[in-house]
Order: sequence, then structure tokens, then C-alpha cells
Amino acid sequence: MVRLVVKGKPLNLSRDLVGRVVLGEEGPSTVRMEGGMDLNGSLDGIHRAWLTTTETPETFLPTVHSLDSIGHLEAGDIVLIQRNGLVRTVFRTASPDNTLFTTDQCNSNCLMCSQPPKDVDDIRYHYEINCRVIDLIPGHTETIGVTGGEPTLMGGLFFDLIERISSRLPATVAHILTNGRAFAHRSFTERFRSVNMPQVVLGIPLYSDYYARHDYVVQARGAFDQTLLGLHNLGRAGARIELRVVLHKLTYERLPQLAKFIFMNLPFVEQVSLMGLEYTGYTPHNDKLLWIEPREYVGQLTRAVEYLDGNGISVSIYNHPLCTIPENLWKYSAKSISDWKRQYPEECGKCLVRDACGGVFSTSKKISSHIRPVVAI
Repeated sequence: MVRLVVKGKPLNLSRDLVGRVVLGEEGPSTVRMEGGMDLNGSLDGIHRAWLTTTETPETFLPTVHSLDSIGHLEAGDIVLIQRNGLVRTVFRTASPDNTLFTTDQCNSNCLMCSQPPKDVDDIRYHYEINCRVIDLIPGHTETIGVTGGEPTLMGGLFFDLIERISSRLPATVAHILTNGRAFAHRSFTERFRSVNMPQVVLGIPLYSDYYARHDYVVQARGAFDQTLLGLHNLGRAGARIELRVVLHKLTYERLPQLAKFIFMNLPFVEQVSLMGLEYTGYTPHNDKLLWIEPREYVGQLTRAVEYLDGNGISVSIYNHPLCTIPENLWKYSAKSISDWKRQYPEECGKCLVRDACGGVFSTSKKISSHIRPVVAI
């Protein structure tokens, strides 16, 4: 797993800072930031801050020292330096899997949520961080994710963030994960229409064709109706939509019916992604409700994939090692797990299709017991 957070001792640091890493002549123990800005937008020169493993640096500049390592940082990486000495890498220049985090708040409480929501007042703080980060992201970046929590809870700042991405990164695809419920309100969708760009894609979950099952999974009464209304409002607004279905005990049985429901009622969606479970967050606490081996739902998965594909709807399988699904489904499988939390069990070293396989979540506390190296094709 890629290291994204290190902690040291802060010096001359009165505010949280965002800046771009520069590798200079200072040696392997120190890196500097340039183009840095604090969260009030102040900019005071090229050398905005120092990050160092040195124990007692002599400097008047904002610094985090006594870090145990800075070897994971590369030139062009964007970091958030917090007043408590935490240094968070918020954009990795060598990675295709970068994401802007918007809030820990959410108006759903999904049984399998990998990052359980928190009742915190954090929207403005993360918005200011993301504005600074967007200003520093290279213009050639192909994709940037936007996630939470629930990003639409930002209200007006949600649209401001989209406008900033579109303005500063016009060639970059912004993939926004949202439960879609806010778009049930016509005024919210109309505001989105005014800032929508072809580079904006919304990833929206739909867990069943039966309203009560979807509502139970997301633990929010009325969520199914809100999501469906939001999807249709977005369809009329010309939005690009990816539907996401997380597969577990509560969703797999009606997967073929859901596929038909999507074709009959949501033919305008751009993509359907059928996703394996990340066994972290709430999922371990709901193990008996949720956990099922992929081989137990292969029949339903195959029927759903073939139905969608046969009816002209693009479909992908996410988060499934190739050895856990039939070979005829491999062509639909994507290496979907972000590089910073993707890993391969030891037995995968002998696998002939390892390079094409998406591996497993390093964050998962349980993985399939049927993972085996593919030794013949």
C-alpha cells in the first residue's frame, strides 16, 4: 500500500498549507514546497515550506521536521501540511488515481460503507484545500475523482468546485461519486446543468430494482425514489452517468432483475459498474448480512452482464480478482482498485494473468478464500 500520510514535528507553522513538492539539491533528507498557499489564499514566495527528516532544523520558514521518511514524495506531488505536523499527500503526480475529498458528512448510512460518515462541520475546510490543490494540478491530468461523504451536501460550493475544475483543468475528466438524491430537486439539477461539462461524470449507486431493498441497504427511507427521480432529472439535463452496484448478500439475488430495470427505465446511463465488496468500515460489523463469496453469485452476475451488454449498455466488473470470476467475464473486468490501496496476495506471484488483474483491497480485513493463481489459460 502506498504511503500517503506521515507525521513529524511542526515548526513556524501557524496555518495549514498546501503546496507542490520540489526535489532540489538539499539531499534525500529534505524536500521543499513551491507555489504553496495557506487556506486563506496567501502566497508568500517560492519556498513556502520545508519537509525534513532532520531533527533540529534552523529555519524561519514553515517546516515539519523529524519525519521518519519522505522517500515516498516525488517532484510535483501536492501535499497538505497540517499544523499538528501531519503531512498528507493529496495529489500524486505519477498516479492516475487522485481524488479530491469533500466532506465526511453523508445523508445515507450504507451498511457496507467503507468510510462511515461523521457529523462534522468540515465542508468549508475541505473546499479551501481542494481549491488550492486544483490550482496546482497539472493541466495534462486525465482524471480527478471527487468523493466524500456526500459531495452534494456542499450546497452552492459543490457547483463552485465543478466550475473551478472546469476552468482550471478543462481537459480533465472529473468523476464525482454521489448518491444522487440531491438531484431529485429540480432546482439543484438546473444549477448543475448550468455548470455541467462533458468532462463531468457522476457515479451514482443503485442497489436494487425494489425500493425497500435499496432503502434498507443505504439506511435511508425514500432514498430509492429520490435516486430514481434524480437520475431522470440528470438524464434530461444531459449528464454523463455511471450506475454503481455493490455486490453482497442483499443485492446479488435480484441482480438480473436490476439489469432489466436499468435497460427499461434508465437506458440513458453511460456505464453500469458491478462492484466487489471492500471489507472495511461498516462491512465487518455487518458480516452476516453482507459477506458472500463471489463464486456464489457468479450465475446472477453472468446473467446481468450478458443482458446489459446484449442490450447495448456498457458494463464493467470492478474489484474482482480474475480468478474469482469465469474466464468469459474477464473481458468486462477493470483494474478498478486505486493504486494506493491495491495489493496482490502472495500466491498471485505465480499467476499468468496477474498484470491484467485488479488485485484486492489492502484495506479489506477479509478477502475471498478462493483466490488461486491462474497457471494455464
